[in-house]
Formats: sequence, C-alpha cells, structure tokens
Amino acid sequence: MNYLKNIFRKAAYLISILSIVLVVLSFTEIPYWAYYKLASVDSTVKGNPKTIVIMGGDGMPSPSGLMRSFYGATTAKRYPLAKIIIALPSNEEDSNKQLKMMAHELVLKGIDTNRIQFASTGFNTRSQALEVAKLVANKSSGLLLVSSPEHMFRCINSFKKVGFENVGGNPAFESPNSEKQLKGRSPSKDEGVNNLYLRYNLWSYLQYEIIVLREYTAIAYYWIKGWI
Repeated sequence: MNYLKNIFRKAAYLISILSIVLVVLSFTEIPYWAYYKLASVDSTVKGNPKTIVIMGGDGMPSPSGLMRSFYGATTAKRYPLAKIIIALPSNEEDSNKQLKMMAHELVLKGIDTNRIQFASTGFNTRSQALEVAKLVANKSSGLLLVSSPEHMFRCINSFKKVGFENVGGNPAFESPNSEKQLKGRSPSKDEGVNNLYLRYNLWSYLQYEIIVLREYTAIAYYWIKGWI
C-alpha cells in the first residue's frame, strides 16, 4: 500500500511540475512557434501539382473539415488541371454522408464535381496514404496535401514513405499569422484591453501546447512503426 502511495505521490508531483512548466511557457511565444514549425515543412511541389489531396480531419461538419474544404477549394482554383482526392473515412451506414458534404463544400466554392475522387477506407494518415497511392499511378507527379498545420509534417512524410516523390503541403491555418504580425503587437493604453489580450493569449498558447504535445506523440508513434 505504501508503495502505491509513493507512486501516486510522485506522479502527482510530476504532473504539478509539468503543469507549472506549461503555464510558464504559455506566457511566451514558444508554443506558437512549435505549432508553426510543424506546418512549415521544407517540402514544396516541383512544378504544378497533378493531384490535390484534402485530408478529412474530424469529418463534416467540423471546424477542421470546413477549414480544409476552404483551403482545398482555394488550392484547386489555383491549379485547375489537378484532380482532387478527398481522404476521409466513411462507411455504408451513413451512405458516405460526410464525403458528400465535403465534396458539396467544394462544389459550392466553384469546383467541378468531375475533378473529385474519394479515398474512404483509410482510417489514419498511414492507411489513407496507402489508399491514395493506389489511385495515383505516377508517384513522381506533383502531389499537394491540404491538412491542419500541426498535421503537415506527419502527413507529408507519411505520403513520402509510401512512394510519392514530389510532395508538398498547404497548411489550413485558421487565420494567417506571420512573424511580423506576431511581433508587431503592442500593448494598449486601455488596461481592460491588455487584460483581455493576456487572457486570450494565455488560453490560445495553452491550446497550442496541447496540440503540439499530441502531435509529437503521434509523430513518435509513426517513427517507431516505420511509417515516416
């Protein structure tokens, strides 16, 4: 019994230390740049992409699904000759409803339905990459991935691992942020505005920390499995 108490006591101590570290970091810009770094993978498509893959995220409707649909449509308009593959797990029970909803979002934004294909059997990034590999014959043709910023590093490297040679990414940031914008913020003379800004930043950066920690855990798992 004393042994278990010591284990719980040590675990509580470690959790307390970790919580303090996370809170302290949330007062700095480190969480943002850790998040941003995952999206800024040094991987660009050579030439115009022949295929655009929109990763389904949390499905439809969801913030990540809608954001990826928006960026996917914008990217598809930039490269009108590229075919589009929506990679989103689906099944017959919902009659592929979520796939149809994401495709409908693209159509509403002016994308021709004839350009859209579906990859619906993959249940994670690895299996989705394998499924897309079956749909794209030429692995050296340009492949452009649309996904959430934190997912971009793992996504690009997963597709490279299954044989794609020319892969790039378009991270679906919720709002475009630049280093200049981030550092250019200045305090207001209104104390209420400053307090609100502090609370907003604190909460936002804590969220970034959770996202980054979760994603690095997934990256470590993929690396151990040999998927990236």
